[in-house]
Amino acid sequence: MPAPSDPGGTGGDGEGPAATISDALLTLPNLITLARLCAVPGTVWLILQHRLDLAFLLFVGAGISDGLDGWLARVRNARSALGALLDPVADKALLVSTYVTLAAIGVLPDWLAILVVFRDMVIVGGVLVLWVLGQPPAIKPLVISKLNTALQIALAALALLLEGFDLAADGILTLAIWAVAATTLVSGGLYVAAALRRPWAGP
Repeated sequence: MPAPSDPGGTGGDGEGPAATISDALLTLPNLITLARLCAVPGTVWLILQHRLDLAFLLFVGAGISDGLDGWLARVRNARSALGALLDPVADKALLVSTYVTLAAIGVLPDWLAILVVFRDMVIVGGVLVLWVLGQPPAIKPLVISKLNTALQIALAALALLLEGFDLAADGILTLAIWAVAATTLVSGGLYVAAALRRPWAGP
């Protein structure tokens, strides 16, 4: 007599949707990415407590983990859709929160933090609008956007380093601020222009 079917779809051996979700989540690269995401509130708290020396070390550690989880995903063949989603979310959350918090305590200009956040809001908002209109965009990172991200990371690390360890390099910091501002404006404008040039396929 055949065994009755399992209505939950999990089976007696632990397999099924729940096991699949768990396996997808608990890969080593994904755990490292989740740890980087959890570093966001810690970094914000340290900055607000003016412990920018420790915030710098945590920020650098998060950056190292970003390269490590990508390398492990390739070496262990552990790429996943979840990891592809979590990785940029963790990176952007850390970067944006660092800019906003550094601006809040006066280390970076508030207008720069607003510019960085506004650019990301415009891009994300534009993507969501296109999805709602049935025109999902093929997201291709621009060279200027990659440069902008690298400069944003470098500026955040530089600001934490200088302020946290009481070092003086005002000229370099000012140059980095304007480089980030310029590439943020240009990359944001190019994304908007590319969206406006998209052919409209109708509803």
